[in-house]
Amino acid sequence: MIHATAIIHPTARIGQDVTIGPWTVIGEGVEIGDGTWIGSHVVIQGPTKIGKGNRIYQFSSVGESPQDKKYQGEATYLEMGDNNVIREFCTLHRGTTQDKGYTRIGNNNLFMAYVHIAHDCVIGNHTIFANNASLAGHVHVDDYATLGGFVGVFQFCRLGAYSFTTGASIVVKDVPPFLKVSGHYAKPYGLNSVGLKRRGFTDEIMTHLKRAYKTIYRKGLTVKQALEELKQMTQECVEIDQLVQFIEASSAGIVR
Repeated sequence: MIHATAIIHPTARIGQDVTIGPWTVIGEGVEIGDGTWIGSHVVIQGPTKIGKGNRIYQFSSVGESPQDKKYQGEATYLEMGDNNVIREFCTLHRGTTQDKGYTRIGNNNLFMAYVHIAHDCVIGNHTIFANNASLAGHVHVDDYATLGGFVGVFQFCRLGAYSFTTGASIVVKDVPPFLKVSGHYAKPYGLNSVGLKRRGFTDEIMTHLKRAYKTIYRKGLTVKQALEELKQMTQECVEIDQLVQFIEASSAGIVR
């Protein structure tokens, strides 16, 4: 159902069984997949592609131009996958040509009220952003990461898979997979044990990850030295190999 007061640009492509609420604006170059529900007073600008089964609540702004002074109206876009929930007053912006030109959001993510996803961010699948969590530009958030309320992430940082950042933390370095971090600025506080167990990580894997954590953070080693020890453990546990690859790829440095 499309409400009579909704304003939809002639070039917008609307899938089947899409609901668009009153006073919502769908702009030029927007594509909305089947079964998506959009509440009232939502603004979606293009070029933006939204997948199937998403729910976008009232007063959200999706696909608006980036808040970047270098942006001069270039053709950039936002792409969102399937089954995401965008709660009230969220802001999700398109990319810039200074990066790859897109902001990309995967599937099955939850963005609670007032979440901000800045230009050029890349979000994986099954992430949770609590109220007022905000990403600066060019941030990558991997699958199953969780951000508490009022978390702020500095530009170009990466949050690894299954990581947990507690409320009101400020992240200025990369957060490796499986870790729990907290504080201003965020520091490691062990593994995200509760989250990992909820996701089905076995006791054996947890034991390996605890050993890896101690190698990185409790033995007084440099990152380079810790990596050398971790590489000797990768055949025992693929998750440790995931840690190694993440740390080696880090350009911002990891939280310490």
